[in-house]
Amino acid sequence: MNTLFDHEPLSLPDADISYHPNFLDKALANTYFKKLKEEVPWQEDDITVFGKTYAQPRLTALYGNNGLEYRYSNIVMRPHPFSGTLREIKLKVEALAKVPFTTCLLNLYRDGKDSNGWHADNEKELGQNPVIASVSLGAARYFHLKHNHIKEERHKILLQHGSLLLMQGPTQHHWKHQIPKTAKPIGERINLTFRVIREGQS
Repeated sequence: MNTLFDHEPLSLPDADISYHPNFLDKALANTYFKKLKEEVPWQEDDITVFGKTYAQPRLTALYGNNGLEYRYSNIVMRPHPFSGTLREIKLKVEALAKVPFTTCLLNLYRDGKDSNGWHADNEKELGQNPVIASVSLGAARYFHLKHNHIKEERHKILLQHGSLLLMQGPTQHHWKHQIPKTAKPIGERINLTFRVIREGQS
């Protein structure tokens, strides 16, 4: 598996992915991490995969400005109104991505045992070619990518504290991604994934 460092272009087939390691400076990223850890009403849902139900290996929360639900893996999430902290981060993300995001799904990885398995962000609520902007705060974790049809196309990116990963265009049609478990002692990580959900989008 190839590692994509921040100084390398993310030139991947059938994808439009960019990585911005210094999106937030360390002091601001520290402030956002502390506020979100304390302010967000984190929840742990049961998730169903291949007919088996178990506790999702991370905590989550959904925020939005249009009241629309988000559904994945038999989970239905209803959004909280954006907080001041999240609106502030959202404006910074929108300035870079040039997209007016409606929704933010947050994940709290408590330690290396928490993870997010292989998946694509391809739910019908996200539209045809969704733009997903992912902000990382806290402990750095590896983000794995694999192409759906080209077996040798497997890559990983170390998502650093204060970084932004932007996925758009055809990416979700051709690639899956995950945050795998790790046996290494590792601290907490908060991930904010901004996206656009519109009523009737398919």
